[in-house]
Amino acid sequence: MMNYYKTTYKYQLVMVLFVLFALQSCSDFLEQEPGSQTSITEQLSTKKGILSALNGTYGSLEANVRGERFAVYADLQGGNLKFTPTITGNSRGQITIPINLENVYSFQDQALDSDFTTFYDESYDVINQTNLILEYVDALPDASDVEKKQIKAEALVIRAYSHYLLTLIYSQAVGNTSPDTQLGIVYNKTSLSGGITYPKRETLTTTYSLIIEDINAALDNFSDKSLLTGPSYSFFNSINAKALLARVYLSKNDWQNAFATANDVILNSGVSLTPTENYISQWEQTNVPIAENLLEFSIPRDSGGEVGGSLSSYFGYFSNTNYNKYVASQDLLGLYESTDIRKQLFLEKALPTLINGVFVNVNYSFTKKLQDNPGYSAIRLSELYLIRAEAALELGNLETAKNDINTIRARAKATLLTTTDNLEQALLLERRKELCFEGHLFFDLARRNKSVSRNDGCLSLNCSLDYPSPKFVLPIPRKNINLNSNLQQNESY
Repeated sequence: MMNYYKTTYKYQLVMVLFVLFALQSCSDFLEQEPGSQTSITEQLSTKKGILSALNGTYGSLEANVRGERFAVYADLQGGNLKFTPTITGNSRGQITIPINLENVYSFQDQALDSDFTTFYDESYDVINQTNLILEYVDALPDASDVEKKQIKAEALVIRAYSHYLLTLIYSQAVGNTSPDTQLGIVYNKTSLSGGITYPKRETLTTTYSLIIEDINAALDNFSDKSLLTGPSYSFFNSINAKALLARVYLSKNDWQNAFATANDVILNSGVSLTPTENYISQWEQTNVPIAENLLEFSIPRDSGGEVGGSLSSYFGYFSNTNYNKYVASQDLLGLYESTDIRKQLFLEKALPTLINGVFVNVNYSFTKKLQDNPGYSAIRLSELYLIRAEAALELGNLETAKNDINTIRARAKATLLTTTDNLEQALLLERRKELCFEGHLFFDLARRNKSVSRNDGCLSLNCSLDYPSPKFVLPIPRKNINLNSNLQQNESY
């Protein structure tokens, strides 16, 4: 059985076409020998070839969200994470900021040499791959209409999801200014095969409309299952596409649609919340995600089953002489009640730390969510309950909001809410505790117009960030603006 993320070397050469915003000049594409372009046409002219292309696109997406920059961004910036001491060398026992995130961590990223340049480029590379698939799929001579629609649906949601992630990083949250004038991102719906264009950034309103349009178009095309080989939870389908749509509506502050869509997933997905008695053990199991996962991008493996990379590369603990960079801050750990079973998801280990020139064993808490080569957990059912709760709160349905929060708290054996007082604070607290290390906190704070306050383990001169601030978003890499003068830079960069 083929690895559903494994693509041939030939395909990698064919498909790595950078869009207008990529690291190299896009004129490179036009200068390719005709044979390269012919290979693309040949690759995408059969069902087998286009499925290989779709397979590779999932692989590119997985690699992009698994990359250290994005994988830790929301929790690191929001205050859920701190750093471990260096294991060996001259700086043994010292705690330092990872060099590849130093500027971002300090809210001082630079447009000229952004820490997130790779994420920006690879996101648009994924988008270009989906556009190529969408441009060729209807002409397939050996695929049925149902198969073509399924391929189209998955490509559309990948395109929407990639644009959505870019929006989180590069556009201020709704409410910062008028969304009709606020900058969104460039929404790319055509591949480079049609030639080079120099688009402007859409408004935030238009950006969200285009994301929603792509997801809804996908929902009109999904069939029962993916045509790709691999775990079903690793591919987009009608259920997790709706879950993504609920998240997008929440980000857009479209409370009515957020409520209705989350409610639909909760009632009709066929997936249930993992019960209390299985919650810890399911997070601890190897190679299989927690059962309530609606979408997890599985890790790449070679033909022998060897792992090509996972989030344990950043969060893993193997021994006190072999561990990785990121652990839970006390800012997060102190939020859990003593009865809360989620406290059991932290692996406390004493590590030698240099303090005032002396090595001292200091306890650090690694997350059990991300040990043993985990995949990237993109969407869980728990999040849908919290989306429905937030939408209900904004719609004035306080009892429903309270009940949904209590559903998550009851499963964790935390104290239940007895009144509807301070529900916004309770909701943000529950999202932080339940969804920690899954890429939400910083975006939640921005979305709710809240300031950042990092205390335990903060090494930056800027441990706090008051809302509103231009530093809630990152700069468009300068090289891309140099290439396309129609791109407008974010404020303060």
